[in-house]
Amino acid sequence: MTDALSDNVLVLVRHGESEWNRLNLFTGWRNPDLTDKGLIEARVAGRMIKDHRIKFDIAFTSGLKRAQHTLDIILGELNQTHVPITKDLALNERDYGELSGLNKDEARKKWGEAQVLLWRRSFDIPPPGGESLKDTLARVRPYYDAVIWPQIAEGKNVMVVAHGNSLRAMIMILEDIDGEEILERELATGAPILYRLGADGRSIDRKDLLPARSLAAPPEDRIM
Repeated sequence: MTDALSDNVLVLVRHGESEWNRLNLFTGWRNPDLTDKGLIEARVAGRMIKDHRIKFDIAFTSGLKRAQHTLDIILGELNQTHVPITKDLALNERDYGELSGLNKDEARKKWGEAQVLLWRRSFDIPPPGGESLKDTLARVRPYYDAVIWPQIAEGKNVMVVAHGNSLRAMIMILEDIDGEEILERELATGAPILYRLGADGRSIDRKDLLPARSLAAPPEDRIM
């Protein structure tokens, strides 16, 4: 078993696979729940975190049930269901606007592959009616600074279970990286990231916990 971590630990987890992830749909602020695979990913995430013997003082999640469900499962695996949970729309996934609910192949047919790629992979160009990653950062940063960081500054251990792009925004803050660099960062579903933070609320150490595929995926999804 891994040695217990000290205070000032922040753990980030992207929710497990959702029903719309599986269908290759743009999800954004839409509210599908987890697939069977997503349930497994959440349980495995909890078990990996448990190996580090972190006692959490508070947890944060978004207003969307795929993240909330993932957090509930993780806390159950940790036997820490008493931990207070704060839910806030500031941690929601990036809003994909008119792309929301569309299959990604359908979106490419409607707007063209180059345009859809630009919306998905640029830092500051939003899809119609939606948000860019820059817009997402603009709501995550003040929430982190005003709400999450003060908890850690008091010596508390904190977990945040949210979404690919809201977590990318938080990683930009923690690691002080720019919009170009963060676009290269892939976040796997159900894969915890453990941070130790300095006095300024920024990362001094990072550890990625990646599950073995045989644990994270149901048998029909394994590569034989």
